[in-house]
Amino acid sequence: MPELRGNSLLSFVGGHVLVSVLCVQVAFIVAILALLGSGDLVSLDSPALRGILGSIAGFLILVALYAAWRDTRVRHGERSRAEGLLDLMDSVLHPRQEWWWAMDDAGTFTFSSSASLDLLGYAPFELEGQPASIVIDLDDLAKARQSVAAALAPDGSSWSGVVVRCRHRDGTALWMEVSGHARPAVGGASTGFEGSCRPLSPQTERVLALERTRRRIEQVLRERTFLTAFQPIHELATGRVIGVEALARFVDDAGGSPERWFSEAVTVGLAADLEFAALESALAAATGLPSHLYVALNLSPETCLDPRLPGFLTRSGVSPDRLVLELTENLAVAAYAPLVAALAPLRTRGLRVAVDDAGAGFASMRHILHLHPDIIKLDRSLIAGIDRDPGQRALGAAMVEFAQRIRAQLVAEGIESEAELTAVTGLGMFAGQGYLLGRPSADPQNWTAWEAMQGRDTD
Repeated sequence: MPELRGNSLLSFVGGHVLVSVLCVQVAFIVAILALLGSGDLVSLDSPALRGILGSIAGFLILVALYAAWRDTRVRHGERSRAEGLLDLMDSVLHPRQEWWWAMDDAGTFTFSSSASLDLLGYAPFELEGQPASIVIDLDDLAKARQSVAAALAPDGSSWSGVVVRCRHRDGTALWMEVSGHARPAVGGASTGFEGSCRPLSPQTERVLALERTRRRIEQVLRERTFLTAFQPIHELATGRVIGVEALARFVDDAGGSPERWFSEAVTVGLAADLEFAALESALAAATGLPSHLYVALNLSPETCLDPRLPGFLTRSGVSPDRLVLELTENLAVAAYAPLVAALAPLRTRGLRVAVDDAGAGFASMRHILHLHPDIIKLDRSLIAGIDRDPGQRALGAAMVEFAQRIRAQLVAEGIESEAELTAVTGLGMFAGQGYLLGRPSADPQNWTAWEAMQGRDTD
């Protein structure tokens, strides 16, 4: 027991060396004060005593600095060991199985090991006789062949360490490290290739996925492989087209929906660049619209705060009183003041502000209360089935009265049936848009037709 207590005391002192040093310094000061208080033992007028006391104090300061440096090193070492342990645990929990395969010169599998079932969801017999495209998209296959060509050994028959994005049976992506070699020729004729694949660690896979996303978005920005489609917005009382919403459409659909493109741009820090590119495209296309239509542009609050925005709008050639900025993203309450200040000069020149997806969540209602928008767009979730649901009709009626009180126009989004159109018109909503009234179109001939459209027949 005494030995255990001694070890515990040493452990405490060793683990709290800074506290111990401070205590020693405090004790030293107290002793000096006590010594001075006696008055007849020594005098501080002695240079030798002052030198000794200064040396002791300096020594204690050096000890404290050394202890702090040592403590920092220990903590850094512990953190490094902890990170290494996490990597080791990840490797243990996610073992990297190897999948062995062989294929002929045409790229058809002739052999697959059983690991294909665990890694790719295909049993070996399901892969044999199938083209490589069953587990890898054609564009990824082309990139893989380029990588293999660049990684070939001097003899031109083998490669290793090539990273390829494969596709699981359920459609999810799986990053693999591929090694292989050409099979020995038989009778002078090539017999294809064989090799192995093993999945990358989750950390490496995430890094590669982000790099791939960044390259894809940078390519879109560089080549401008997107266009603008406009969806008409009808005044419900008359049926005439009064405005359009600009919607980005990407030529390359590898990134999925437009919402996914913009969402992925956020993850790689290119959100503002992609939004401004889409904005520039929309403003350029808007010059081909009938002059009486307003143009609603979807922008995040962060982009509205970007100092480049006023210049983009000014150079567009579209009159500010024809422009509407639609805000949809979540925004902290503390950030409303700078947003309001940034939009104020533009609104003075005639630009209007709309809050999109109202009713889909509390954030949209906060937008309304803080931004005092000119237009409120009700989310499709409130319009779908409004002709059958008394609760939805009551909420719609309340929103009509609320919009009138704050002098905002209420627009119903996502109208897809005659019954829904009749319901929102009967409630007194100002305008509406949806597939029933007109689908998004990138064809300027359709835009021109909206100029003469006075009824609800959009065929």
